[in-house]
Amino acid sequence: MPSETWLSLIVGVGLAAACGFRVFVPLLVMSVAARAGHLDLSPGFAWIGSPAALVAFAAATTAELLGYFIPYVDHLLDLLGAPAAAAAGVLVSISSFVGMSPFLRWTLAIIAGGGLAALVHGATGAARAASTLTTGGLGNPAVAAVEAGGATLLSVLAIAAPLAAIGLLAALVLVTWRFLSRSRRRRSASSARRIGVS
Repeated sequence: MPSETWLSLIVGVGLAAACGFRVFVPLLVMSVAARAGHLDLSPGFAWIGSPAALVAFAAATTAELLGYFIPYVDHLLDLLGAPAAAAAGVLVSISSFVGMSPFLRWTLAIIAGGGLAALVHGATGAARAASTLTTGGLGNPAVAAVEAGGATLLSVLAIAAPLAAIGLLAALVLVTWRFLSRSRRRRSASSARRIGVS
């Protein structure tokens, strides 16, 4: 594959991963970048850079970001967000991939884009659940802020510096894995203490 195709593949994968953190942030960043001429979209997806799409993505992003800071609403958004993240991952991937046959574009978008977005969303949901268990939900706004920041930074880097975006994604996966491992160990230790007391 030509280097332009490989680059578009990295851009699409980076944006798809960002959809796992927040569904609409990567779409808003794509819309801004396309309008500014910094992102070439696949045939049939020029509408992402239209003024109407920009306004719609901005409104949806604002509502989504605010919703994650409201107790209980954040859990509802997590439940609804799983299929939405996968769908958004497919959309940002398919609209970013260039220089490929339609069959290959769709295959990669569904498997790599949708799959990665769903995987990242699952990890963030697990982190939020662990935060709820360990802090009684008091730590959830901090988790929401980190997720929003991760979505924004990853989206911008995916377009401006794709290789750096992949490095950031690897670092975020490592941090999430360590957080979840620590939470699991704490829960195991707490269960063992309860069993010992009884």
